[in-house]
Amino acid sequence: MNSGLFPASPLPADAIEVGRIQEAFGIKGWVRIHPHSADTDALFASKVWHLEPPEPKFARGFSAFSGTVSVTVAEIKTQTAGIVAHLEGMDDRNLAEALKGVRIHVPRSAFPATPEGEYYWVDLIGLRVVNREGVDMGVVRDLISTGPNSVLVLEFTETTAEGETQVAERMIPFVDAYVDKVDQAERLITVDWGLDY
Repeated sequence: MNSGLFPASPLPADAIEVGRIQEAFGIKGWVRIHPHSADTDALFASKVWHLEPPEPKFARGFSAFSGTVSVTVAEIKTQTAGIVAHLEGMDDRNLAEALKGVRIHVPRSAFPATPEGEYYWVDLIGLRVVNREGVDMGVVRDLISTGPNSVLVLEFTETTAEGETQVAERMIPFVDAYVDKVDQAERLITVDWGLDY
């Protein structure tokens, strides 16, 4: 299928997986998108998506293409059914069905700029967190949404009573009351948070 319709292309070095194709939508080649984040600006802003086959555990029988391909987004919109998109040159439901599970990547450089004090989750993952006293709290492994705000999920190493080390998890609300500063250049977040919280 990728002989012409989906040209092979390398995955950009700054590519971020932002979602996947869930299923075909309608009869004219549209697809329903499952975004990985509630913030879908990158999906809507990028006119070119880089697609990879489904993860191996979901790829049984997948034959639409191999490697990485690039596609031009002809149209994308929000429906009651969620986010749907039409890819250039794909006007057949059968082609759309063949893309079920395909992973969608967008270069980080194509993300729209964020307002002052707002961040994409992907930019926070991997940052080291210290408190006001300079105590290392851990590294951001993930974020979760609790509705009104997000929560940083930190991973750190602790020593057990037996003297063994183990990986543990700490959560800190990502709100102004607890987050003093995010320094992306230094890859550091400073928080007002104690080890005993």
